[in-house]
Amino acid sequence: MEINLIFKIAAVGILVSILSQVLKHSGREEQAFLTSFAGLILVLFWILPYIYELFEEIQRLFEL
Repeated sequence: MEINLIFKIAAVGILVSILSQVLKHSGREEQAFLTSFAGLILVLFWILPYIYELFEEIQRLFEL
């Protein structure tokens, strides 16, 4: 796993948490939820290839 990916995930987490708090305090709970959801989806798309690679490696490990 690349260290850049970890920094990207941390940056998205910080940005999403700040935006979510600002939106919640201004009374826009729906937009705050959508912002959090969009951040989650973005990070999942980034780590999905690594999860796929992990499952392939586990499958290769248990093949006889």
